[in-house]
Amino acid sequence: MTTLTRPATRVPLSAGLSFGVVAVVLLWSLVPGLFTTQNPALGVPADKFQAPSLTHWFGTDHLGRDLFARVVHGTASSVSSALIAVTIAVLVGGLMGLLAGFLGGWTDTVLARFVDVLLAIPEFLLAVIVVSALGFETTNAAIATGVSAVGIFARVMRSEVLKTRRAVFVEASYLQGGGQWHILVRHALPNASRSLLSLAVLQFGYSILLIAGLAFLGYGDPPPASDWGLLISVGKDYPLSPWLVYAPALVMITTVLSVNRISRWLRKTD
Repeated sequence: MTTLTRPATRVPLSAGLSFGVVAVVLLWSLVPGLFTTQNPALGVPADKFQAPSLTHWFGTDHLGRDLFARVVHGTASSVSSALIAVTIAVLVGGLMGLLAGFLGGWTDTVLARFVDVLLAIPEFLLAVIVVSALGFETTNAAIATGVSAVGIFARVMRSEVLKTRRAVFVEASYLQGGGQWHILVRHALPNASRSLLSLAVLQFGYSILLIAGLAFLGYGDPPPASDWGLLISVGKDYPLSPWLVYAPALVMITTVLSVNRISRWLRKTD
């Protein structure tokens, strides 16, 4: 008897490099001490505004602090904030879409109208409104970013649940006596949630940008914090030292592009 096996999915070179970049960023956030021994909050005034070199890879800032150390240590805040935002969006938005699509009726009508209201407000504007109400901190900026993305995840989950409800195996499960909650947990949720994985990865990259934008405008933690958006905001005040902007911006752009590439690869392999 011949056993059919699914061929292994080949990872393209670009996706492999993207995984490598994301792995390095995650290591920066978890164990920054492995990559730099410099103190991100203390500097040497005599070393201020030094250009990138072998001693200071990203140069130094106006207080003589090593910029590479500040970028590495600021990664934890940027990554953890994006994870908080994605978790809120997936859990709240996914639950709303799941209930709306599966239960239907007035539940679907009420939740669908609420999602329409969320989607009618630009995400960045909604994030600014929420963080203004909660307070100017990076954690609050992450919560605001997650709330602004709830509508997107709810809409996608609802669409996937409606499609799953019409599947033949769901109808067969009903005929075999499966209850409504059994169908929801055993069939609707696993099949509908697969599409959320690539969306969650994509939202992770977008959340990094949105939280950095909020920090750039002063809605995050104040100095001496080293969030990527805050580093860019402070660096723009010193045009004669462009590395203060280019270094954190390049790290952030590379990270976001790598996350987006991984999201596209996951969507193709789904």
